[in-house]
Amino acid sequence: MTVSMTGFATRKGQGLGHVWTWDIRSVNGKGLDLRLRLPDWVDGLEALVRADLQKALGRGNVSLSLKLARDAADIDAGTRLNPVVLRAMLAAMHEVETVAEDMQVALARPTAADVLALRGVLDAGTSDMETGPLRDLLMADLPHLLAEFHASRRAEGAALQRVISAQIEQVAELTAAAKSVADGRRDSAGAQLRENLARLLAAADAVDETRLAQELALLAVKTDVTEEIDRLTAHISAGKALLRERGPVGRKFDFLMQEFMRETNTLCSKAQDIELTRIGLDLKTVIDQMREQVQNVE
Repeated sequence: MTVSMTGFATRKGQGLGHVWTWDIRSVNGKGLDLRLRLPDWVDGLEALVRADLQKALGRGNVSLSLKLARDAADIDAGTRLNPVVLRAMLAAMHEVETVAEDMQVALARPTAADVLALRGVLDAGTSDMETGPLRDLLMADLPHLLAEFHASRRAEGAALQRVISAQIEQVAELTAAAKSVADGRRDSAGAQLRENLARLLAAADAVDETRLAQELALLAVKTDVTEEIDRLTAHISAGKALLRERGPVGRKFDFLMQEFMRETNTLCSKAQDIELTRIGLDLKTVIDQMREQVQNVE
């Protein structure tokens, strides 16, 4: 059920004398950042596409482009190339290729369809046509692209879910080990405390019993990790529940990772035991690795 913010989809179509190619891809982001590259001569297209994407997506840096050109098979006899614009466009492309070659930057070669798609190359291509029907046709095709895109993000999410689930199990195993060590040292810690107390009473003529009780209580609090282990156990259950939820859970996971790390840091600071410290450091490593994976969850 986990959905990744990483995804990709492409789709080709044709109709009303045009051919087109959609391309959409996304990576992780704190919010929803849409970057659109659409033909500006199709009236109202960008606003409609942006609205549909905002409804369909929760988070991610999303880039969507649409290459739209006249279908060569449907170009009528009245359509003419504009030689002035064509030469200007080709000259500009040549200049770009020359600079790129000097800088050792590889560029893909444009096709004839790419050139024809440039505004003004065809006199009757786009300037005088009513674009409403074409816009509606493109918008009818967009849901099919988004369906493929969602499938891609769900496939990535399934892989993410397996990784995060395994990491949560590692945290659960380490938390259980920390509890075992903490329980095992309780008796020895009590014996050590009584021994130190006996030495103190034997060496001192008078001891303020109230101050002594306060110091003993403070020492017990400083070394007791029961609360931290209980909270880690609760966070483990919360993480498993998030993996079962539908819809965007990335922000909740981000917060949960902070809470995991907070409790682990406190456990390490209160450990005063080599084995418990080692477990705490292992916990921090796994939680940090899990936080990196969580950054990709929508």
